[in-house]
Amino acid sequence: MEPEAHVLVVEDDGEMRHLIARLLQENGFRVTGARDGREMWETLDHAPVDLVLLDVMLPGRSGMDLCREIRARRGPALPVIMLTARAEETDRVLGLELGADDYIPKPFGRRELVARIRAALRRAQAPRPGEGAAPAHRRLLGFAGWTLDTGRRELTSPTGAVVDLSGGEYDLLLAFVEHPQRVLSRDQLLELARNRLADPFDRSVDVQVSRLRRKVEPDEASPTIIKTVRGAGYLFVPKVEPR
Repeated sequence: MEPEAHVLVVEDDGEMRHLIARLLQENGFRVTGARDGREMWETLDHAPVDLVLLDVMLPGRSGMDLCREIRARRGPALPVIMLTARAEETDRVLGLELGADDYIPKPFGRRELVARIRAALRRAQAPRPGEGAAPAHRRLLGFAGWTLDTGRRELTSPTGAVVDLSGGEYDLLLAFVEHPQRVLSRDQLLELARNRLADPFDRSVDVQVSRLRRKVEPDEASPTIIKTVRGAGYLFVPKVEPR
């Protein structure tokens, strides 16, 4: 993580916003607070921001609406972590469907929040196409005509088009290509792709698999690359070879 990564905390509760800001500042982050969507966009339009910590329940436009707007205007490059007092599974799934990189219910642990922010920043700060030389550990992995460049975190289709992947989608795809042709449970995928303990009721893997299928499957309704194994998990079908 780069020194003083800039985190934008969008939270209408002033006390909560202050507590989060103080926690992040104590851990080396630069923090800007915003009370609603208008203040959020004022900051995003005038200052570089490395990550948005976005509360779901906001006055005016909700955090779900704002997450959708961020993805529409900024693409997948800007990490978004959603915070909410509502821990219902449907809310978590909807947040991930809208493009959030992570979803943390309140109350949350201080160390957990900092760790998840750092993890999201590490994924986002990996070299992007055209930004200097690739690191020495760069690998090119091929499967079913696709190529995954682990140095640039770049996926190229069989036609040569570069496909945008969110941080979560990339981590999940990497977990699959590093463990091809074997059944991986949801718990295993959570640990491999997100580097955190699995929640047995967490459907985030299913959401990310669905989003990944839309990008790599010729026919999402009849997947041939990522198959569901009923009662067991998922199977990455193609053979993976170095390029």
